[in-house]
Amino acid sequence: MTMASTVLDRLHWVERVARDETMKYPRVLLLHGIGGSARSCGPVANRLAARGISSWCLDAPGYGESADPRPGDDIVADVNELIGALSPDRPVVLLGTSWGGVVATAVALRRPEIIAGLILADSTRGSGTTSAKSDAMLSRIDELNTLGAPAVAAQRAPRLTAPAADPAVVDAVRRSMADVRPAGFRAAAAFMADTDHGPELSRIGCPTAVLVGEHDVVTGVEESQLLADAIRGARLHVIADAGHVAVQEQPDAAADLVADFVRELT
Repeated sequence: MTMASTVLDRLHWVERVARDETMKYPRVLLLHGIGGSARSCGPVANRLAARGISSWCLDAPGYGESADPRPGDDIVADVNELIGALSPDRPVVLLGTSWGGVVATAVALRRPEIIAGLILADSTRGSGTTSAKSDAMLSRIDELNTLGAPAVAAQRAPRLTAPAADPAVVDAVRRSMADVRPAGFRAAAAFMADTDHGPELSRIGCPTAVLVGEHDVVTGVEESQLLADAIRGARLHVIADAGHVAVQEQPDAAADLVADFVRELT
C-alpha cells in the first residue's frame, strides 16, 4: 500500500492505494462522523487496501487538516466537486459514518450518476425528523462552546463504543472528539438539524449496504433497519461487539463487508 496526504482548495484527504489494486473495483471515499476526522477512517481504509481496494479519507471542512467552512459553504457540493476531481471518469463508492452517512445520502440523492454504491454506517435520516431531535442537535453547539471539546469528548466518547470495547479504541475516539473545532462542528450540527431524508430514501437507486454496531445507542439498530427498509434493495449488516463507531471498533469485520460489497459491483 502507498499512502499520500493532500490539501487542495481548502480540503485535506488521505489516499491509500492498494499494492495489488485492480481497476475493475471502484474506489471508496470515506466520510467521517461529527466527532471524527480522516484519521478515524484509517483503520478500515488500511484493511481495505490489504483487500485490494483503494480509498480516500476526507477531512470535512472544519475538521482535521481541512480549512474551516465559510459562510454559505455546502458540504454536499464540496463532496460532489471532490469526487469530480479525484475520479472524473468513474463513479465511486461512498462510505459514510453517522453524520458522514447523512452527507453521503445527500450526495447520492443530488448526484446519483457519480455514485457506484452507498454504504451507511451507524447512520440516520438526519436530526430533522422531529423538532425535538433538531433542537437537541443544535443544543450541542452551545454545549461545545461552553464546555470545550475535551470536556465534551470525556463525557460522550464512552457512549460511542460497545461496553467491552478495546480501551485503546475508546481513547482514540475520545482524542478525536477532543480535537473537534467549533466551526466544523457548528456546520455539521446545523446540517444534521436541518435534514430529514426519510421522505426521499426511496429515490436512492444505487446498490446500498447499511452497517450498524449491535450495541449502538446513539443512532441505533432500529434506525439502521429503517434505512435498509426504505432504500430499494438495501441490505442491513449488524456488526457484533461494536457500538456507534463500528468501523473503528471492528475494522476487520467492517472491511470484509465493504470489500464484499465493492466486489459485487463489478
